[in-house]
Amino acid sequence: MRIDTERGGDHMTNDASNTVRSERTVIFVSLKADSTIIEGLIAEGWQVVQARTPQQLNRALENGAIRVGVLALPDDCTERQLSELESIISPTRAAWIAVIHSESAWPSFIRRFVLDYCLDFVTQPFIDGRLSAVIAHAYGPAVPESNEATPAVSACCGMIGNSEPMLQIYRGVEKCAATNAPIFIAGESGTGKELTARAIHEQSSRSGRAFIAINCAAIPPSLLQSELFGHERGAFTGALQRKIGRIEAATGGTLFLDEIGDMPPQCQAVLLRFLQEGTIERLGGNASIKVDVRILSATHVDLQEAIIAGRFREDLFHRLCVLRLDEPPLRERGDDIKLLAYHALETYKRDSRRKIRGFSSDAITAMFHYSWPGNVRELINCVRRAVVMAEGRFITAGDLGLPGMETKPGRTLAEIRSEAESAAVRAALVRHAYNMPAAAAELGVSRATFYRLLNSIGLRSVPPMIGQFDGVSGEDDMAESGQKKVA
Repeated sequence: MRIDTERGGDHMTNDASNTVRSERTVIFVSLKADSTIIEGLIAEGWQVVQARTPQQLNRALENGAIRVGVLALPDDCTERQLSELESIISPTRAAWIAVIHSESAWPSFIRRFVLDYCLDFVTQPFIDGRLSAVIAHAYGPAVPESNEATPAVSACCGMIGNSEPMLQIYRGVEKCAATNAPIFIAGESGTGKELTARAIHEQSSRSGRAFIAINCAAIPPSLLQSELFGHERGAFTGALQRKIGRIEAATGGTLFLDEIGDMPPQCQAVLLRFLQEGTIERLGGNASIKVDVRILSATHVDLQEAIIAGRFREDLFHRLCVLRLDEPPLRERGDDIKLLAYHALETYKRDSRRKIRGFSSDAITAMFHYSWPGNVRELINCVRRAVVMAEGRFITAGDLGLPGMETKPGRTLAEIRSEAESAAVRAALVRHAYNMPAAAAELGVSRATFYRLLNSIGLRSVPPMIGQFDGVSGEDDMAESGQKKVA
């Protein structure tokens, strides 16, 4: 069924407004009259709403019910016309498909428009059913407020990943949450050690009580003991009132000591006594305070090496490391890289004025080949930066700007075909010692076609390749080939 948005000007009929809500409805935008495509879509079972002007298109999109649209761009389309279309379709969540003539003839502004605003494109002429198939494919991803490109995600208390190392972490979290024993979480910076600690707390019987985190590397050594154990009024200059320490504030809950490997030696001895006796004394006080708290700790430092170097107490290590979980680095998590990248994109895509749809294939490849020394933290920051800097609807490898990763420009099908033909011809000539009749026979082409291939790839003038076909000189054969019509 065809619905025209014109009735006495640019007004849409009531039937059109109702039909726009149908699951098989597509809006067709054409700056020139083109009934062939519309009739083809109708024959394929689509209900077509036609708009011939930007004003009609704007009215059709007002209620937000359009999910898929087709933009038929004529050869003489101007940059101003595309700019008008851009201002209308940019705020919508519809998926757009461009119908355009030969790809090689596209002006730069059309290429930019298709890249930025179209989910796919179809070049004319196209076989029957091709456009309908593309529209049907677009109907899946075009659902409003959906995250079509994001792969299925397994998550545990904010952690994301389907890889075997992460599944092991999930199982470890479940086991550790059932006990009150101290847990040590090892891993490189940026792997998500605090997320794991929070997951243990949230799945434990202490989940209803406080989770207190303290970064031992971020607090000056002179203040760390006061932060952990608190102090009485007058304990030192500036102590104007009593202060409850982090350990006491976490009573009944969980205390997470991050970067425990950077704790100064003088504080290690006091912490060890607390772990042994379960009591603390505020600075400037003499009363022992019983504290019931679960201790979790983490660091990126190799504590075994720190113990050998004398920077960390071995007895404290054994008190903290009753149970141990090892966070896997991002480079060992396989497809989790893609999951995390799409999660970050979904989180920060509103930072971009463009409607970012996902990642290009070269961006995915670049992410899998990068070592990610900063792990998940680096990946999230990288994607957030790319969302802001991307110039197209898909984030490319160049937008990611990964250090040491060279980005190669995309190649056209014609370039790929030419390269393959060149490699095949060169290999055939080498195999047959530049015997051109034998090389042509192997490739299954006529003499005239073989000569054209030599000319097209720039090998015709190479002396070893100027041979003879059955006693006929190369020059004579070229003359002959000009008289024959090769199928």
